[in-house]
Amino acid sequence: MPATAPVAVTGAEGFIGSHLVEALVAAGHQVRAMVQYNSFSSYGWLESLSEEVMSHVDVVLGDVRDPGSVQGLVTGTEAVYHLAALIAIPYSYRAPHSYVETNVTGTLNVLEAVRHLGIPRLVHTSTSETYGTAQTVPISEDHPINTQSPYAASKAGGDRLADSYHASFGVPVVTLRPFNTFGPRQSMRAVIPTVIGQVAAGERVITLGDLRPTRDFSYVADTVAAFLAVGTAPADAVVGRTFNSGTGEEISIGDLVSLIGKLMDADLDVRSDQERVRPAGSEVMRLVCDSSRLRAATGWAPAHTLETGLAHTVDFFRDPNNLARYKAGIYNV
Repeated sequence: MPATAPVAVTGAEGFIGSHLVEALVAAGHQVRAMVQYNSFSSYGWLESLSEEVMSHVDVVLGDVRDPGSVQGLVTGTEAVYHLAALIAIPYSYRAPHSYVETNVTGTLNVLEAVRHLGIPRLVHTSTSETYGTAQTVPISEDHPINTQSPYAASKAGGDRLADSYHASFGVPVVTLRPFNTFGPRQSMRAVIPTVIGQVAAGERVITLGDLRPTRDFSYVADTVAAFLAVGTAPADAVVGRTFNSGTGEEISIGDLVSLIGKLMDADLDVRSDQERVRPAGSEVMRLVCDSSRLRAATGWAPAHTLETGLAHTVDFFRDPNNLARYKAGIYNV
């Protein structure tokens, strides 16, 4: 394979995917970016990247649920970063079958393509939601898997396939399991853009679900750095292994809202909407990351505090052109 072989990214049009594409280009890579086929020929958040960045990106409209699309995407690449997934937990209660098709079968298609084409490295994306509510803290990779939503179950299914393809066929896969990531371009189905977006749109009565759960929030640039770390580390340090990425610090949703209000100089009246509350047995009450395995294997460490990342995110949503891309006045499932 030539030294100039491109790297492939599935889910490239999304929040983390678009930031990863930017970072890969900045690191000197040509990127083959899969965007889910749509009749509008929309490239999602890739359309917000500069012409200079996009001159190094080959956008491929396709679908991870289709084996042919995936094979065409990864042929001749030196690494594949597999981020494509359905991720909204509330929508997984409504449409679980689609989550299995994308998150399980889609991952199978990527694994099969990487296996048969002999691609040197596959980075598979997991989620901290596969752990469920923390039984011990901080949560290491040895924590039991306890899937409390159809979304989490579908992601755990993809993880198990990745493990099995490494064990059975020697597929050079490494799994990254990010804890909650936030930053510019994130969907309003997540809590931080939901709050910041409502405030930026002039709202002071903020509607949310349960305020008690705690989360470990990582700024998107740090999560992307973790992807690059496991994608480029020596194979004997990472291949066949699963790594958590996170800060090791937790904050409750209620305290997070208070912090955002302070940063945005806004006195907020927070109200709970039952439509936004997960079913009782499905709510993950506590997530806090142990990323020591990743740090030891690659030297990765987060470079942003929660406050710094929130400030960058506030700046993004305060730009009227960015805010106009969102529907801040509705519940985004």
